[in-house]
Formats: sequence, structure tokens, C-alpha cells
Amino acid sequence: MAFKIYTKTGDKGTTSLIGGTKVSKAHFRIEAYGTVDELNSYIGLCKDLLDGITATDVLQEIQDRLFTVGSSLACDPEKETKMKIPDLKEEDITLLEKEMDKMDETLPVMKSFILPGGHPTVSQLHVARCICRRAERACVRLQAAGEEVDQIVIKYINRLSDYLFTLARFAAHLLQVPETPWRPRIDRG
Repeated sequence: MAFKIYTKTGDKGTTSLIGGTKVSKAHFRIEAYGTVDELNSYIGLCKDLLDGITATDVLQEIQDRLFTVGSSLACDPEKETKMKIPDLKEEDITLLEKEMDKMDETLPVMKSFILPGGHPTVSQLHVARCICRRAERACVRLQAAGEEVDQIVIKYINRLSDYLFTLARFAAHLLQVPETPWRPRIDRG
């Protein structure tokens, strides 16, 4: 028999962490891993948009790592779980850095802030970057509230937002879309 997608257990505004602890769906931990899930879905959209433009295997790897991050955040740190949770490793961060370095080799030096946009794919990558920054803030907020968050999770999400920014610039380069530098308006009176 197939599992039903609806369980009705969250109808009163609570959910269970891995380990069984019931918490409000408004809990910082739920906000953190929910935002990571949103990011993962958005990266799926970006991967679909980039298909045929550039290799998307790194984005597939990132989606896998984001499930790892979500699993880590969904665990009750006070309870031992029977479920084996995958680990995030320093090599996952190193992969992002190496990929950024490769893309940077072909990109012009950035001399000012750039305005997001120029092509729907580039714009979507910038939205993914913003969701990533929101996920990072949610994790930091969770940690600031005294909840346990593995430091490598925050480090990975921080580096991932840098990667998504670089990927947006790289996609613009491949699509031959010029970057629009931000020219701050300074009213000198």
C-alpha cells in the first residue's frame, strides 16, 4: 500500500522534529529548514533554466547537500535519533570555492556592484542567492536563540550564496548579457 501524502498530524500548527519532539510550525528550527527547502526547490528551477547553457551537475550536488543541511536542522539536538543523518563536510565547501575560482577565470573583474537581471535565468539565480541569504539568517537566528546549529551548516550556506552570485555572473557571461553596474545617485545639493 502506498503512503498518503497527508497525515493530518500538523493540522493544529505543530510538527515533529527528527527524534519525535513536537514543536510549533513557527519555531525557528522549522523556519530554518523550511527556508533551506525553499532554496533547494528554487535551485531546481535554476538548474532547469541552465540546462543546455552550462553543466548543471554541481547544482545537483548542491541540492543533495541541501537535503543534508535540512536533515541536520530538522533533528532535535537533545535526542538521539535512530535515523542515520548524512554529514556535511569541508570538502563540500571546497567544491563551491573551486567552482567559483573556475568561473572567475573567465569573468571580468567586478569594479562596482551590479544590478541583478538582464536575462530571466540570471534573475532567477539572483533570487536563489537572496533565498540562500535568508536561509543563512534563519540559521543564525536559530543559533542566536540558543538552539544548536552545526557551524559547518552556516559556513556552507554562506559560501553557497557566494557561489550563486558567481554563477549568476557566469550565466550572464555565457548568455552574452552585459552586466549593469550600479551607479549610486548622489545628490550634492
